[in-house]
Amino acid sequence: MVEQLPGDAAQELPFETAELREQLERYLNTVWQDPIDGSERRIGDYKWGVYAFFDYDDEPIYVGQTNEKLRTRIRRHLTNQRTDAVAMSVLDPFEVCHIEVFPLSDLEDVASTDRNARDRLNALEYQVYRKLLKESQFGAILNEKEPPAPRVEQSIPPSYKAKVVSDPVSRLRDHPDLRIARRAATLAKLAQVIAERKVQPGLRRVLVTQAKRLEWLAERRYRMLSPPDEQDE
Repeated sequence: MVEQLPGDAAQELPFETAELREQLERYLNTVWQDPIDGSERRIGDYKWGVYAFFDYDDEPIYVGQTNEKLRTRIRRHLTNQRTDAVAMSVLDPFEVCHIEVFPLSDLEDVASTDRNARDRLNALEYQVYRKLLKESQFGAILNEKEPPAPRVEQSIPPSYKAKVVSDPVSRLRDHPDLRIARRAATLAKLAQVIAERKVQPGLRRVLVTQAKRLEWLAERRYRMLSPPDEQDE
């Protein structure tokens, strides 16, 4: 017989998990006045759009797209509903601190099979990816595949960006030594995936980018703690 915990304690999520889910839902449920048509809609309810994840240094780390609602796709990445990016250790959900979404609000009533709409979505993903690539200090983002050149013209629409990690969770996760350990573990998992499978060159490019990100974080931490005379050696 399994011993029951008092009250509902057995059903409660760990503090950190509960906080993250609450903050994510708060972000997705944010009511936004659409700058195109003036309508009010919750951010997560947009059907067509592109999303970008940023780490604790506000460095862009992943860009994706969806035509099944931003809420559905973002949740899959960040709430243990495993996606290819997470399963392959391309994306570590623990690194995500900010999310930016770029909705295509004029496509809300368009079927997901519409060719022109899909071409516009692909073009938007390409534009956002190239924009964030230029803003990255590493000149790289952790996407296994780079978006192909667009077939149609599509400008980047107004976006909504916000932090999705509470201050208490930030204090737990944002310590550089913890981030170094976590990033090193992700790098090792990715290297193991590559060693065990026949993979495309894009995954090896991600490995190089992760290694650069780890080296940069470790170097910054070393500089932070080392005496000035040692830093000059």
